Amino acid sequence: MVARGPVVLATGGTGGHVFPAEALAGELEARGVPFALVTDARGRQWQGALARQPIHYIRSASPSGSAIGRLRAVMALGLGLFDAWSALGRLAPSAVVGFGGYASVPTMLAARLRRLPSMLHEQNAVLGKANRLVLRGVARIATSFAKTRHIDGEPRARLVGNPVREAVRELRGLPYRPPEAGRVVDLLIFGGSQGAASFSKVVPEALLSLPSELRGRLRIVQQCRPEDIEAVRRRYQQGGIVAELAPFFPDLPQRLAAAHLVIARAGASTVAELAAIGRPSILVPYPYAADDHQTANAVAFAATGACIVMPHASFSAPALAGQLTELLATARRLADMAAAAHAAGRPDAAARLADVVGELTGFVPVPAGVAA
Repeated sequence: MVARGPVVLATGGTGGHVFPAEALAGELEARGVPFALVTDARGRQWQGALARQPIHYIRSASPSGSAIGRLRAVMALGLGLFDAWSALGRLAPSAVVGFGGYASVPTMLAARLRRLPSMLHEQNAVLGKANRLVLRGVARIATSFAKTRHIDGEPRARLVGNPVREAVRELRGLPYRPPEAGRVVDLLIFGGSQGAASFSKVVPEALLSLPSELRGRLRIVQQCRPEDIEAVRRRYQQGGIVAELAPFFPDLPQRLAAAHLVIARAGASTVAELAAIGRPSILVPYPYAADDHQTANAVAFAATGACIVMPHASFSAPALAGQLTELLATARRLADMAAAAHAAGRPDAAARLADVVGELTGFVPVPAGVAA
């Protein structure tokens, strides 16, 4: 059955919100369900399934910074509510799905005012501020973690997982092979879209302090900020460590699959991709993330045995060197961590999310045997 109106996807502009929206868009597209996107100006850069359907732009801003900045943001969100009200009136959607980020707030509020079926998808182990603002008016909350702060025990919650990109799902079947004694050890280090400044300082210092036999086996792929690359490259050259450095790796999923161990932040997409492919990791949560949600993500992932959590406050070269020395000397533990990560993966998250959309619209069939 074809939906009478499209499913509207409302999302902020950062990758953590966009990736699950894009995954749902692809799933709806495959099922023949029409959809449309309502977002702010940042949506002009998107590609894939999201760009193959109409995009409706609204005004928005994040209410942070100075008092004047917050006031301007509130005004922009008010104008965005008017924009979203008009867009939903034209689209007459069968349902509205919000993915968080302040750009989604006007659309979710407009959906409530128009009494449209609506739901949220939360990527993190803590319900985000934007999603909390619109929580009251939604019929379903799709979660990525078994426990999500602020909605524990919520009857509207449905555990679906955090959808990942197709390029990541395609790599799920690649087995993990722990490093062999005396052979190359592949380390992947990345943190945020431009690399973490602290990683550029702590990681090289930690690796250079490792025993010479282990240091000589390392092969590094590290994401760095452009201004840090030359200094980091010199440090590795001084220690005779083979390293490939760049501000961005377009083939990051393939790099992740090739790694024996990953050192990274604990954003929702990072955790989901580590789980989808099944790779062991040391996670260093970004300390200034809203509501400290990265720590919640990392702790939840560590509870499965998939990773080691190093709080940013204790992320030092000696501490990291100690962890690496222990881990890289125990292939069995790395393999166990990889298996635990793989078991935590939810490769069908996009399909499960589409099934929850189907609960609202009646247009997306729920496959037999799949729990809502």
